[in-house]
Amino acid sequence: MTQQHLQCKDVKPLSAVRSGEKVRLAGIEAGRGLNSRLIAMGLVPNVEITVVSNNHPGPFVIMVKRSKIVLGRGMAQKIMVSACDYEKDSRRLSG
Repeated sequence: MTQQHLQCKDVKPLSAVRSGEKVRLAGIEAGRGLNSRLIAMGLVPNVEITVVSNNHPGPFVIMVKRSKIVLGRGMAQKIMVSACDYEKDSRRLSG
């Protein structure tokens, strides 16, 4: 876990994000193997993640860089995310 990750107040596991919400990747709390696997799928620091489906007991589906990825709930629990700040900034600029 990085120092920056510890200072974020609104960091939560990806599994807690509702369908349709956009978040940014804050960190991954897993071993080297899972970290490497997730990085290979495009889950890198600060990447935007859109939760497509978080329905129980259905699959956990996210969109990263225009690619849909299905994750296990255990994996989603280890991926830490924070709210997208750019959405607030773009609203302020556009209107």
